[in-house]
Amino acid sequence: MSDELTSSFIADFGAIFDELNFTYNDSGVFVPDPDTRPCPHFSMSDMATILTTTFYGLVFLLAVLGNLCVSLVIAITKQPLPPSDLYLLHLALADLLLAATLPFWATSLMSGWVFGDAACKVITVFQELSFFSSILFLTFISLDRYLVIVRAMEARRMNRKLLSWAVCAAVWLLGAFLSLPGLFSSAYASQNSSQIVCGERFDPASAASWRLATRLLRHTLGFLVPLGVMLVCYGVTIRRLLQIRGGFQKQRAMRVIVFVVMGFLLCWTPYHVAVMADTFFRTKLVPYGCPAWLAADQAMLWTHSLGLLHCCVNPVLYAFVGEKFRSRFMKILRKVGIARKKTVPRIGVSNRTSVSSEITSAFM
Repeated sequence: MSDELTSSFIADFGAIFDELNFTYNDSGVFVPDPDTRPCPHFSMSDMATILTTTFYGLVFLLAVLGNLCVSLVIAITKQPLPPSDLYLLHLALADLLLAATLPFWATSLMSGWVFGDAACKVITVFQELSFFSSILFLTFISLDRYLVIVRAMEARRMNRKLLSWAVCAAVWLLGAFLSLPGLFSSAYASQNSSQIVCGERFDPASAASWRLATRLLRHTLGFLVPLGVMLVCYGVTIRRLLQIRGGFQKQRAMRVIVFVVMGFLLCWTPYHVAVMADTFFRTKLVPYGCPAWLAADQAMLWTHSLGLLHCCVNPVLYAFVGEKFRSRFMKILRKVGIARKKTVPRIGVSNRTSVSSEITSAFM
């Protein structure tokens, strides 16, 4: 009996993916397509709704608090922002944009989509914009740190500050372009319940082609290409750091690199693997049965929730782990009287190479 209840509870979660439009919602077609989706859907239980809504609420609170804190610490500095800080600021803004969409989806889980068709399109576009922009900023952070550590001489000759502003503008423009498929979303009556849902609605004649095209776009520009760039840049950077003398500076920089790569891999790799499996089923590249497809649906739901956590993890990886951010944050707390100023005896100033100072700047 216990196993039956557990199976029923897990199965109920499979329906959530078909009621939401988080990055890969495939339920929105004008008419049922038995050739594309031959397996039945499940009704979502009250317990599944409450748990998922609670999770979105927690992610929203953590992401807003963490990214607002990062944005405040970076924005109030009196000096011109170096490229690493500028990318970090825009990354925090992208994560805040993603967090801002979560209350809408949480409300949709509880009461259906009550915000109208226009809001469905706007919220979906904002979600896609934040998704692509966040990953692209992560990629350019890795490129900037590669230049600073590995190509230090070339980096000094470049106008990196002007270039960083151009990169930020280009990332937002590219993210806006890649988010345009969100305009296919609309509010419509669900086939599985009496509620209105917000989801993709392709024309039945071209639904399979559009769905495959958008998935390939997200897989390549939203995961595979950024991951490849990050692995190459951080791999070469670590090798360069191993050749630099100076234990503490090097260890701190390498620790941040490891956290960055692991955070990205742990949060997004399972989700993209699950979606790729679903794509193989839909394109009939891999033989499947209803249990396998149901398992893919469940995996996409769970792993997408894991991916959402990345907007909470970013402030920790790029700020709280770094000494420069902690120093700035404590300085703010002392100014407002929350923290007391510590008196640390100054033993002496060690000689630092230019490379060491670049490491300190680049890795916060």
